[in-house]
Amino acid sequence: MRVKRAWVIPPIAVSENSRKIPFQLVQIKSDKLSSKVIYSIKGPGVDEEPKGIFTIDPDTGLVLLTTVLDREEKSSYKIKAYAVGETGAPLEDPTDLEIIVIDQNDNRPTFDQQYFIGRVVEGSAPGTLVMQVAASDADDPQTDNAALGYSIVGDGRGIFRIDPVTGEIRTVGVGLDRENISVYNLTLQVADLAGEGLSTTAMASIFIDDVNDNPPEFTRPEFTMEVLEDVVGVDIGKVTVDDKDQPGTPNWRVNYTITAGNNRGLFNIRTEPDTNAGILFVEKELDYETRNRHTLTVEAQNWAALSPAAPHTLRSSAMVIVTVTDVNEAPHFVEDLRVLSVPEGLREGSVLTVYTVTDPDLGQRQNISYRIQYDPADWLTVDVHSGEVILQQNIRRQSPFLHNHQYTALITATDDGEPPHTATGTLEIHITEVNDHAPVLHPRVAFVCSLSAGTDGIIVWADDADLDPHAKPFHFEIIPEDSQFPQNWTIQLLNDTHARLGMHRNIDEGTYSVRIQVSDSGEPRMGQEHSLNVTVCHCSGREECSPGVAAMLGSHVGLSFGAWMVILSSVLLLLFLILLVVVTDWLHRQLHRKGLLAASEDDVRDNILNYDEQGGGEEDQDAYNIDQLRNPDEVLPQTLSRGKQPIRRDAPFTQGQPRCPRKPPTDPSNIEDFITEGLDAADNDPNAPPYDTALIYDYEGEGSLAETLSSITSRASDSDQDYDYLSDWGPRFKKLADMYGAE
Repeated sequence: MRVKRAWVIPPIAVSENSRKIPFQLVQIKSDKLSSKVIYSIKGPGVDEEPKGIFTIDPDTGLVLLTTVLDREEKSSYKIKAYAVGETGAPLEDPTDLEIIVIDQNDNRPTFDQQYFIGRVVEGSAPGTLVMQVAASDADDPQTDNAALGYSIVGDGRGIFRIDPVTGEIRTVGVGLDRENISVYNLTLQVADLAGEGLSTTAMASIFIDDVNDNPPEFTRPEFTMEVLEDVVGVDIGKVTVDDKDQPGTPNWRVNYTITAGNNRGLFNIRTEPDTNAGILFVEKELDYETRNRHTLTVEAQNWAALSPAAPHTLRSSAMVIVTVTDVNEAPHFVEDLRVLSVPEGLREGSVLTVYTVTDPDLGQRQNISYRIQYDPADWLTVDVHSGEVILQQNIRRQSPFLHNHQYTALITATDDGEPPHTATGTLEIHITEVNDHAPVLHPRVAFVCSLSAGTDGIIVWADDADLDPHAKPFHFEIIPEDSQFPQNWTIQLLNDTHARLGMHRNIDEGTYSVRIQVSDSGEPRMGQEHSLNVTVCHCSGREECSPGVAAMLGSHVGLSFGAWMVILSSVLLLLFLILLVVVTDWLHRQLHRKGLLAASEDDVRDNILNYDEQGGGEEDQDAYNIDQLRNPDEVLPQTLSRGKQPIRRDAPFTQGQPRCPRKPPTDPSNIEDFITEGLDAADNDPNAPPYDTALIYDYEGEGSLAETLSSITSRASDSDQDYDYLSDWGPRFKKLADMYGAE
């Protein structure tokens, strides 16, 4: 039996990028005896994507390459070959054809990125890894076409090196100093064929990180500044340093410290962030008079610790000389509130105190002037040069400007500097109480029943214009005039202000003068003697004292000759006043009976007679009646006494009531005023004759309410007469208006 053989065709190698097209790859042939054999192929590159790469001659079985191959797109193709007869029956089993694309060095290697960044600390040891770069090649990695080699092109080869296989970049030697070169820019190259083939370049920047290997150094060994003595918190100057380390980092930033010359903490210093300079400012107020020059020592240190490899410098500290400029300082009172105790009643001209100021500028021949700024009661005056406060008025405790016995005044002190300054001091004056008033006894007159021995007696009390402790409690004591008083009267203290005056035994009715000494509790104690007139009288059953003539006659007070003369003079004066009133009244009645003009010797009155007057005519020729002037009360109607004027029936009704003359004067000296007022009342009285009216006889033309008075014109007129206007003339003409007015 014959065994069937299978086609075995080894892989077919073809070079990529071959331009010999078409290219014969292989020829297949069937060993079957057949009149006709038809060959075909199928698979990727034939009837599958990518199509049309391979073809076969159906008659000869020759397989052809019809296009240029690219190994980077597809490195091999596997297709199947078929042989069939004319009937389409397979003559052979399908056989596999593998076509392998042979690589060519047609791709350059490429870096993973075009710009690499690396960092390394300055002063790093040789061999320190900085960074690693990477590249790739699209050629066959199994061939030298993809064997890459790295290198550094240009500058930097003496400082850094790169591993040609791994792409690691490391330092080569010592001497990396950021202050000299802070960044290195390297050109990197990668090539295939182990560095001998196609190549590509990229850039790498290596930054040198800073190390604090440079201490700050002052730009000058000494700085000078000036400042006014009266400023606080202001900047007075700057100190500057140089630091070669990277700006903005802790290796560059500086802290300043005043290490000497600032014992009282007058100054302070801070760092300016942008410039790294030290700003010196005044922390406390300076005093030119105490010290006008300050020498400070300032040191500078970085925020970060200094590297041990840093060089030592002699300019890490500097001297700052501050000169203080003098200004006119304000004076001030040492005692801004001076409290004085002044006794009440102190007399004017007394010196209360010397209220002065201290002025740091007094050593510069400045003068101080003192003034009173506030003195509501105007009690004080001050010496303009010495500050001596003097009382210019007596102190009165009752002043309304005292509050709780306290008086406040303000004193000012002004220097003559440029500009001048003023200080204000307060004087608080406490008025102390002085025992300058003796107590006063109350009451001064009293009544007591004659049978009141051992009873309540008389309550007396005292008051004092002084205040505590110079007032109560009061002390009451009877001052005897003879040996009887201590036996008859006794006084007993009830409280601080009251006492009871009583009798040891019943005494006769009468008036007694009891002398009582009242003293206060002040220091020194003041007392005053008072006389209390006590009337001892007989009392009724209701204990009401009813002093009688016997009691008065039995008076034990006793009056002196002077007292009797005063009483007698008073009685005579009273009788004289009564007699004077009686005589005055009698004379007044006699004068009134004769009239106001009784003393006048000329009673002739001249009258003005007017004969051409249209009105009352001669009805008022007797305008002045001498009787009326003599006795106005008898001539005037009785209605005048009641304040009413008689109404005349013939007076115009539209006129008001005239004014009533005032009551005739009783004093003849006022007769002129009386006549003047009477004339004024008569001139303005419409109810008294003559009645002055305007009588117009020469106008009868058009426009007159009465129109023309011509009888000819009246008869010739055909118009109706209108008499309604008569109603406006008053009630006397209203009847005519009703009779002839329009209906």
